[in-house]
Amino acid sequence: MKLSNITVVKINLMQDKTLYTITIFSENTVGLLSQVTSVFVRRQLNIETLSVSASALEGIHKFTITVFCDEDVVKKVVLQIDKRVDVLKAYYNTDEELIHQEIALYKLSTPDFLKIESVEELIRKHNAHILDINENCVVLEKTGHYKETQYLFEELSKSIGVLQFIRSGRIAITKSKVERLSDMLAELDKRHKSQDTN
Repeated sequence: MKLSNITVVKINLMQDKTLYTITIFSENTVGLLSQVTSVFVRRQLNIETLSVSASALEGIHKFTITVFCDEDVVKKVVLQIDKRVDVLKAYYNTDEELIHQEIALYKLSTPDFLKIESVEELIRKHNAHILDINENCVVLEKTGHYKETQYLFEELSKSIGVLQFIRSGRIAITKSKVERLSDMLAELDKRHKSQDTN
């Protein structure tokens, strides 16, 4: 596969940047995603991945966004996001501070898939799972880091071809024992209680 000149320039620019994971905690509010993404648009930053789900704290959602940039830029982005009324707290982390995964699905032709010399070896080598199989297609699932899911995609593309491919946004948790938001909420609660007693 030949890369365009623009793609090559983008790859070179990304090599000079760090991949940061921005975590945003908020209540589940309509329009918040639009507000958050507008911060990235204004700074001309491309969001690499995005996922949103409930957090460990009831009623609070967690946005996980990855972006290539400098630390100065990510600090400014997080500060801007933090100023949003509906955002409880935003943080940024590097890969070393996180446990993270992505999930990928691969749709393959069943006749082509069965031509692979050792299907079992391929599945074990990549720690993949067969989610569905019928006479027309096979769907594989692989959970891992970007490089791992991409490596399986490239191997399948070269050997038998991939009919469809999709990869989720990053999901991540910090290596610390509690969510950082828990500490912040506990501190706020303590302040409110001390103000009520005064």
